Amino acid sequence: MARYIFVTGGVVSSLGKGLSSASLASLLKLQGFKVRVRKLDPYLNVDPGTMNPFQHGEVYVTDDGAETDLDLGHYERFTNISAKQSDNITTGKIYSDIIKNERKGIYLGKTVQVIPHVTDKIKNFIRKDVKEDFVICEIGGTVGDIESLPFLEAIRQFSNDVGKQNALFVHLTLVPFIRSSGEIKTKPTQHSVKELRAIGIQPDIIICRCEYDIPILQRKKIALFCNVNINNVIQTIDVKTIYEAPISFHKEKLDAQVLKHFNLRAKKKINLIQWKKISSSILKKNNTINIGLIGKYVNFKDAYKSIDEALVHGGLVNNVQVNIVRIESDKIKKNNLSKIFKNLSGILIPGGFGKRGTEGKILCIKYARINNIPFFGICFGMQLAMIEFARNVLKLKKSGSTELDKSCLPIIALINEWSKKGKLLKGTDKTLGGTMRLGEYPANLKTKSLIMNIYKNKKIFERHRHRYEVNMNFKNKFEKKGMIFSALSPDKLLTEVIELKNHPWFIGVQFHPEFKSRPMKPHPLFVSFINAAKKSNEKF
Repeated sequence: MARYIFVTGGVVSSLGKGLSSASLASLLKLQGFKVRVRKLDPYLNVDPGTMNPFQHGEVYVTDDGAETDLDLGHYERFTNISAKQSDNITTGKIYSDIIKNERKGIYLGKTVQVIPHVTDKIKNFIRKDVKEDFVICEIGGTVGDIESLPFLEAIRQFSNDVGKQNALFVHLTLVPFIRSSGEIKTKPTQHSVKELRAIGIQPDIIICRCEYDIPILQRKKIALFCNVNINNVIQTIDVKTIYEAPISFHKEKLDAQVLKHFNLRAKKKINLIQWKKISSSILKKNNTINIGLIGKYVNFKDAYKSIDEALVHGGLVNNVQVNIVRIESDKIKKNNLSKIFKNLSGILIPGGFGKRGTEGKILCIKYARINNIPFFGICFGMQLAMIEFARNVLKLKKSGSTELDKSCLPIIALINEWSKKGKLLKGTDKTLGGTMRLGEYPANLKTKSLIMNIYKNKKIFERHRHRYEVNMNFKNKFEKKGMIFSALSPDKLLTEVIELKNHPWFIGVQFHPEFKSRPMKPHPLFVSFINAAKKSNEKF
């Protein structure tokens, strides 16, 4: 039977429940156990797909096409286990399903209520499709929020259903340091646990997020007032890199206390050498290169979380530190391009939606193309590279995307807007939620191309999240002027990768390679891009 670990948070949000869950999963996996990590989000959106990145950060896409919380990216990077649609659920999805069932008469005239209908739905989600030794469930939000109450009630019930010996509650709280008095304060943790106990959940382990070591007296105080064993008060001090977290938690014996609770022994001796190597490499003072990340949401780091991490991974292989220079695209003008590019070794334009900032991105693409600066365009970034090339090389001045301008020359468009037969295919619905080309799709690579040299494979599988496609009716015009369509869908209808002749490194991809990059297995595209940027930097 699987063991279930529930991770809750208190005091404030953004304490690191996702990283804590991912780190614990990594430690258990390294000791020979099969692990699954799931996220239960309390918001009423069905999924984060239509949420503003400033609100929620990036939308992480799984192989099977789910638009999920960015914490699933942490889970995958730390465990190298691909997440599934069944690993993320929201209050919106639960209520949507329940209301549909009620309208169909499935509840046979019963009054539909939070208990038992909503809580039963949550419990079914937790236990569904489980074959692993451990299932770690992170509960989004903060204890005390009205939105998370149904989830907390559900996991309280669930622990009774499976037996206390098969469930473990981990509560993450803030232990602040008050500089004016020079004291560490435990009261916020006490109140947070009090809130949790008031709804019937007694935490078994308390993880204390703090800036400094918590003295033994304060640990004893937390243990006494929160009714936990002193050995189960685990501190997590701010680390210099997130990849130190598994090392830190192991040192604090979090994994040992978890196994002790379940009366289990490790199946094999843990080896943290890879995490230590990664952390050491990141913190080592290597040569630094500057990569310009040009987008609309650059002031909110979580908006491009997977790209940030993939760039770091690329730096590991190339023995360089990657300094990400965040550039707001709507502030870019022709007269400040040389200043923007002065110390950049390469630029990356990520995915995005909407018109704001697009002209600034196009200006940067042109500058990188003309001045032989390594350019990496991802999804919308690739599409804008096509538009820039069409306008300035093919001299098709009205070139654009029908997503932004329905009256433009449709270089980028919905398939039914450029298909000669006008056939409406998946991904062209007017409804915004869940209508895109989502998840893992194959692509065939062109021989003797740069992309083929990077992947060392004829066929690849990458994750997509987009609705608009490159208009293949213009393919011949592009090719005549030096653009290579170096990867296509198996039916040759859709463009997956473009690159330029006579340029040191200019690649655009329709997919999102950042979702498959891991610290222990960096994505080859990011490795190659950073290598090209490193060479460019050496010319300065």
